[in-house]
Amino acid sequence: MANPPFMSNQVDQVMNADRDRALLGRVMRRQVRLSLGVASVFLGIVFLLPIFNLYFPGLAAQKVGGFTLTWLVLGVLFYPITWALSAIFIRQSNALEDAIERDEKSGVVR
Repeated sequence: MANPPFMSNQVDQVMNADRDRALLGRVMRRQVRLSLGVASVFLGIVFLLPIFNLYFPGLAAQKVGGFTLTWLVLGVLFYPITWALSAIFIRQSNALEDAIERDEKSGVVR
């Protein structure tokens, strides 16, 4: 005996909701992995600069373009580095979403 049409519609909605939740979970896991990777590079630069200054004071005080190496990185290169990391994140995030969309259309689950 077949289900009435209204039951079939409800079953389809539940199945679509489960599929959407699974897709959202995959997207979020990949985005978190990407975010942690970019954040670790950024935090590595921020936290390694004082350590570099502590253990290599002569090199950190070296003049480059009128700045000490420390101030060159901290005052001049910090923003371009941040912009570059942001651009990398956006590019990879868009590529990740495009790959997930292609996988969804082709029925591939990763």
